[in-house]
Amino acid sequence: MTGPGTTRAVVARGQRGPSPRAGRAESVRFAATRALPFFVRGVPGTRPAFPAEVLRELRDRHGGAPVLVHGISGPVLVLLDRREMRQFYDRPGAGAPGGPAPELPSAEALRTVLAEEVHPPASATTLELVRLRQAVARAARRLDPTAGAAAAATAEGRAGAAGLLGRLLRRRGPHRSGPARDTGPERHLHPGPGCPAHPWAPVLDSVPATALRTLLLLGAHPAEQAAAAAEAAACTDPHGLPRLQSCVREALRLYPAVPDLVRTTTTETVWRGVHHPAGTRVLLPVHFHQRDAEHVPAAHVFVPGRWKTPGAEEDLRMAPFGHGPGRCPGDRLGLLITTALCAEVLRRSRITGIRPVLDPHGPLPAVLDPRAVRLTLTRR
Repeated sequence: MTGPGTTRAVVARGQRGPSPRAGRAESVRFAATRALPFFVRGVPGTRPAFPAEVLRELRDRHGGAPVLVHGISGPVLVLLDRREMRQFYDRPGAGAPGGPAPELPSAEALRTVLAEEVHPPASATTLELVRLRQAVARAARRLDPTAGAAAAATAEGRAGAAGLLGRLLRRRGPHRSGPARDTGPERHLHPGPGCPAHPWAPVLDSVPATALRTLLLLGAHPAEQAAAAAEAAACTDPHGLPRLQSCVREALRLYPAVPDLVRTTTTETVWRGVHHPAGTRVLLPVHFHQRDAEHVPAAHVFVPGRWKTPGAEEDLRMAPFGHGPGRCPGDRLGLLITTALCAEVLRRSRITGIRPVLDPHGPLPAVLDPRAVRLTLTRR
């Protein structure tokens, strides 16, 4: 196994040389943690592929240099230090999100449609993922019939393909040939078999879970909930809700829609002085970096105010939508719809009970499955 000392020597010389390699035990553990979520998770973005403690051990052992690990789908170069993030985003390679940004609906149309479609779940005594999915699909169908059809097909596919076999079949769709192809938000969000792709489809699939997590976090932080609700009551324009938008961004920092990004290089690349051939798979564990307590203040706590700091959106450590050429093209649309959806719920209801119960002062859980979230609502 090549150790940190060898790595530093290679980097200093700027020569071709071996990248740090995980030992056999490390690779087995790494592969096991990669494979297990593939079989047990059913909702995209539920959990990162690799536990933080495994990545932290690799970083400490190899001095933060990129580490080549042999996983269940072959070798992958894991980026464990923020110094490699800029290169990853600036040269995204194959598998990066692409295409033009989806057209945004008008603020008036979005506000009107969501006000009508969110009424059934907001008037209920509980709110859960299925209800939000239905509301988003109905709203999308009215705002853009093609996008609505894509959302409906995705929801129908989830309902019909239950159990382990269904999860495995879905993972073998056109955008998912194996567990290591985490290529961006659209990895999880294609509209479904027989339904044409639509620019809105990747966004629509992630909105309900993100909105539900945001509302759960607000339910655990009454002062933040009160401030966000007051903002929503005072402004009907979904573009004019900076405080609530910060809450959505913070929820995405804590629970990103895509916890891990994988790109395949199209040319030879150099990482810390070590040359890697074209076709190298490079993994950036986004969830790990966004919650890295060594570099992110209050990494495991819900702090929406951090997004009001000048330059926060360009901070490579916190990248819910990515950066540069690898940035998600649907970021503005997703943020707009999620913020507007949360605003409609808060205008009508108070969140008076949450499940799971979260400690507002202690570290938040690393995993938050939206299927297990239940919110108790009281009409305002």
